[in-house]
Amino acid sequence: MIKKYFYNDNFYKKIIKKKKDPRTLKEYKKILKYKKIIKFVYQNKPLGTGDAVLKTKNIIKDKFFLMLLPDDLIVKKNCSKSMIQIHKKYKASVMASMNVSKKTVSRWGIYKLKKKMDKNNFLIEDVIEKPSIKEAPSNKAVIGRYILPKKIFAKLLSQKPGKGGEIHITDSIQTLIKENQKFIAHNFSGKYLDCGSMNGYIKSAIEISKL
Repeated sequence: MIKKYFYNDNFYKKIIKKKKDPRTLKEYKKILKYKKIIKFVYQNKPLGTGDAVLKTKNIIKDKFFLMLLPDDLIVKKNCSKSMIQIHKKYKASVMASMNVSKKTVSRWGIYKLKKKMDKNNFLIEDVIEKPSIKEAPSNKAVIGRYILPKKIFAKLLSQKPGKGGEIHITDSIQTLIKENQKFIAHNFSGKYLDCGSMNGYIKSAIEISKL
């Protein structure tokens, strides 16, 4: 559906011809611009976030890359921009973080923090994917924004499936942390909207309609 949006030229040309509205032409030119930039890879089976990231291995050229999960929305403040600033400051990987209810820790990747770096940033000692309440080292959760090192692909290639039979990106992150790679938890200041459930999706749509 997303690819069709960018490649449906005949559909847009018909609208432009029929409406003769310069705003429509302006939007279509934006689509053409992004069409040249966006590359598509496909995960044919739902084998986990780690497996999905691994599909991009031959596209990522830089030492670090930004990953955004579509069911986690952060509005009102650009979380990615602030994470890039932290990455540049500390020359490290960065993951968005927020406090969640202890009752819901089994939905998230949960951090164990090593030390405070400044007001909103903490060095990570451990990260556990979807722990039980007893296993959880804290109530600080990974939110779907990551700046990750390219070397994570080597870990994903050899990683065995974890909980639910999926390849979890957090398991490979944990391996890199154990090898003394620096990962920072960044407490972002935007508003988080959870689209990971139908109820959350509906609430998020209502919230966005008010912006």
